[in-house]
Amino acid sequence: MGKSEIVEYYNRGFEKDRLFVDYFQLERVRTMEIIKRYLNQPKMNIIDIGGGTGFYSFWLAEQGHNVYLIDLAPKNIEIALEHSKETGLNLGSIKVGDATNLDHNEDSFDIALLFGPLYHLVNKEDRIKSLLEAKRVLKNGGVLLCAGISRYASMIDGYFKDIIKDSTLEKMVREDLNSGQHRNTTGSFDCFTTAYFHHPEELKEEIKKAGFELDKVIPIEGFGCALPNFDEKWRNENYKDSLLNTLEIIENDSSITGITSHLMGIGKKK
Repeated sequence: MGKSEIVEYYNRGFEKDRLFVDYFQLERVRTMEIIKRYLNQPKMNIIDIGGGTGFYSFWLAEQGHNVYLIDLAPKNIEIALEHSKETGLNLGSIKVGDATNLDHNEDSFDIALLFGPLYHLVNKEDRIKSLLEAKRVLKNGGVLLCAGISRYASMIDGYFKDIIKDSTLEKMVREDLNSGQHRNTTGSFDCFTTAYFHHPEELKEEIKKAGFELDKVIPIEGFGCALPNFDEKWRNENYKDSLLNTLEIIENDSSITGITSHLMGIGKKK
């Protein structure tokens, strides 16, 4: 996938509010819960690679951590800089950067977040390169948290949300399932952009291939991404708590790992 295509997609500015609508809210809260498990020091050095407009960066900075935000799309960085100026919340740096060629010294960070690049790098060699770069800038014992889109994401959206209306969409879902190579041929941004969708075992293999000690790969939203009338359910605090507790209980059940929109891979630099 050309970098210009990624930039064009994200320069629409939609990423600023995405995590606060529909089931993306579940992605946000679950991702925060998972990150919290690895915040074992009061002031950690964290790099947010492909961090979009910086939601997780600013959230971590509010807790006193030193965070460095990098994203390929200038619009995302522009929004992050505006947010920093408006709130007075400063990061270590906010700049345009490439996940496969980081402008940081080795052994610099306690945690590396890699939440976008692995599904925008459609070639395995490039994904491994981004993982190797994350490992290079991590300290020994540092933790990698990396996200992938599940191989089954478009299938879940297509059928549970009744999006499959014609042969074009059906063909796209079939290709996602067969190869993981997602190609949006509809002309609508609603069907995402060129990307790679991981099988859980494949994400494990890539993390290990980059030399990390694999902890696990778990679903982020799990079955929650397929719930109808999500916003209504999410506003019910009892339902929300029940959903989050259930997702945590079943997250290590490998038989259903792929039934989710996003996967979280966790590894440690040896």
